Parts: sequence; C-alpha cells; structure tokens
Amino acid sequence: MNSKVPDIMKKVTNIHFIGIGGVNMYALAIACKKEGYQVTGSDISEGTFTKRLVNMGIDVKIGHAPENLGNAEAVVYTAAISPDNPEIKAALEKKIHLIYRADLLGYLMSRYGIRVGISGSHGKSTTTSMLSHILIKSGIDPTVMSGAETDEMSGSFRIGEGDVFVYEACEYKNSFLHTNPTVSVILNIDYDHADYFESIEELTKSFDEFSKLPYVNNVKNPLVILNVDDERLLDMSKELPFSVTFGVYNRDADYVAANFKEKDGFYTFDIHKNGLNEGTLELTVPGKHNMYNALAAYAAADACGVGTEEAIDALSDFEGTKRRFEYVGSYSGANVYIDYAHHPSEIEAVIKTAKTMTKKRVIVIFEPHTYSRTKALYNDFVRVLSEADSVILTDIYPARETDTLGMSSEKMSMDIKGAFYAPVYDSAVSFARSGSEKGDIILVLGAGTINKVGKMIVEQ
Repeated sequence: MNSKVPDIMKKVTNIHFIGIGGVNMYALAIACKKEGYQVTGSDISEGTFTKRLVNMGIDVKIGHAPENLGNAEAVVYTAAISPDNPEIKAALEKKIHLIYRADLLGYLMSRYGIRVGISGSHGKSTTTSMLSHILIKSGIDPTVMSGAETDEMSGSFRIGEGDVFVYEACEYKNSFLHTNPTVSVILNIDYDHADYFESIEELTKSFDEFSKLPYVNNVKNPLVILNVDDERLLDMSKELPFSVTFGVYNRDADYVAANFKEKDGFYTFDIHKNGLNEGTLELTVPGKHNMYNALAAYAAADACGVGTEEAIDALSDFEGTKRRFEYVGSYSGANVYIDYAHHPSEIEAVIKTAKTMTKKRVIVIFEPHTYSRTKALYNDFVRVLSEADSVILTDIYPARETDTLGMSSEKMSMDIKGAFYAPVYDSAVSFARSGSEKGDIILVLGAGTINKVGKMIVEQ
C-alpha cells in the first residue's frame, strides 16, 4: 500500500472514482460513502452498477471529461485507466491527489485484524463467496469485497462488524501487491493478462511476491494457503517460512479432498486435515474445480477460527455466485447457463462440467475478452471450444483495448469445425434457439456483456 494514502484519506472529504461502474470500484465507492466521504464518479457507459449508485444518491457521469472532477480532492483510478484519460490529466494539472484502487483497498482493510486475500488465475470470486458464506453463517460478520455478486450479500460486497476482511486479490498489473493480507490464498497459476505479463514466469514471480506479503508486512499470525496440485505452487510452498497446503491428488497436503465421487456433475468428498477425516461435504455447485475452491475456503475459514461442523454445514448449502454456472432458464427444453469463463482453462472446466450433467448436446456461445488474450491463447481457445458440440462466436469484447493485432471471432470460427460467427447478439440468440433441442445445455460464456444473450434466449 502507498504510504501516503492514509494521510490523504484523513485530509480529504470529496472523492471521485474513474470507472466507478466496475464491480470493484463500485464496492469501494459505497464503502467510502458509508465512511462519510462525498463520492462522485464517472464511467464510459451506463450499466447496472452505475444505475444503483445513482439511486443511492451518488453523482455518476457517463463519459470521461475534466469537468466531471467537480470539487474532488482525491481521484481513485484502476489499472484499466490509461494515463491519457482526460480526468487523470485534469487531476494532475490541478494537483489533485491520485489514489490507485488497490492502495485504497489496502487502506480500508488495514483496520481489520484478519485480512484474507483470495488470489489465483481462476476461481477467486467463487472461493471469496464460499469463505464469506461460511463466515456469515458462523456469525463472524465479515467485511467482504468480491468480484462477483451473490444473493446472500445482495451484491458483490458487504460491510460487517467483525474483525475479518475478505477480498478478491487481482493479479492484473500486480494490483494485489498493493494490499496487505494477513492470510494469502493462491488457488492456481495459469498464464493470462498477456497485455501486461510477458511470460508465465513473470506471472509466477508476481504470485510468489503475493505469497510473501503476510511475512514481509510483519503482521500477527501470517499464513499462506496454497494448492499443491499446482506444480508451481508446490515449488513455492517449499520456499516459504510456513504454509498450509490443500489438494485433491497430493495426499501430503494439509487439507485433502479424499474419496471423492461425482454424480451428474456434483461432487461429494471427505475433508481430511493432516490425515484425519473432518467430515463429508456434498457440494451444491457443480464441477471438479469447485472441490479446490471449497478446500481453499475451508482452510481459510479454519484460519479464521470457524469450527469444522460449521464450515462443512455452510459449504453444503452454498448456492453459488452470479455468472458462475448460473442457471437463467430454459428454451424449448434446453437449459441455459451463463458463466464468466473467458480463459481456455475456465472454458474447458465449464464444458466438462456441462457434459457430466446431460447426455444430450452442449452448445457454447462465447464472447472472447480482449484482443491480447485472444492472440496469446488462440490455439488453446480453438482446442477447448472444439470440445463443445456446437459453438457460436460473437465479436471480441475489447474492454480496455483497441484492435491492433488482427484478431477476430470470425477468424476463430473458421478454425473451429462447424462453428458459427454471430456479428450481433440477436443472431447468436437465433443460432442457439434454432440449433437446440430438449435436454441440451446452452452455455453463454465471457466476461463482457454476453450474459445478456442468456437472458435473451429464455425470453419467450
């Protein structure tokens, strides 16, 4: 965390958020409002979060312009905001304090005794939500900042009265290195964010630094929780002063999912801690990957003082998060799910899960996310999407990028046998409806606005 942030936050009363409609900025903006700050913000387009903020009385401007700063004494920005953003330029010209989002997060969490950062290339949001559910149900009353919404929290965050702060720790542009966890959790490491990390080695180095934060920050009771089925994390665990490990196949791990069984995509397993059976967990969210997420949440809950029976009981009725294999309805007997999956490993896991849930066809509608990711992982995207029975590709969601790499969904569709290219969402809906039958599963995948398509399909 930037050492100047505490002094800045003590001096200012008016804070402006650039990109306030993002899930993390949205949560931080509300947290600051509840702390008594006057909050304003801007975003490139109107969305669900911007509308909610307006309804809360927060002034949100659509589009970025210097005049949006108003009376701001501090401006909060994210890694996605470029240096030539007009509001960043105006803040610099007016000598207004600039605060990086992760530094603000680090400041807000600093007053909590236990701070659990959930990191990893995949599964962060689900694991954050699982741990939060355990803590809420056990009466610990945590403060939570997640990257996904749950019905339980009525959003992606909550302000609690307890001494535990749980947050999703994002690796993009090393954001999580600005936070100060007492407990670092790392679920897995997989190459991503090709617009920032040049190699898997560079990305691994970043996670290695995150694993050491509880120790270098001299916090009380530092702890690192690692998935040692991941070879990179197994190597990392050997270099740390002390770590707690979990795994499904590595029987030497501290927490192991033993004797697991699968039925229609859902897993049941015994949780072994240090070789002793703690109890049996029957997950109500599908997919083998959720065994790992549940183990990590269980180990973190243990570190927070939650009892064995309480943790297993809570995990057994965890209902999932928004846009994580979320059922949205059916069309002519085909079940439709939306999922945030936008990396080949995530897509592969979702397709495999769907195939265990039906004997009929799995139809995938996918919106690639960013040109750089599409280019860097192109062959992997083609490989995993080819595992579906039918594929529909919509245009690449650019997010923070412009097309300088010559990537397109139309090109990808030519490399996937039988794939369709849908230039607009309406055509994706038509393809899916005309090609589906009773018993099929339609997966709508991507981190952009593609989730709208799932709801469009089921609307009669």
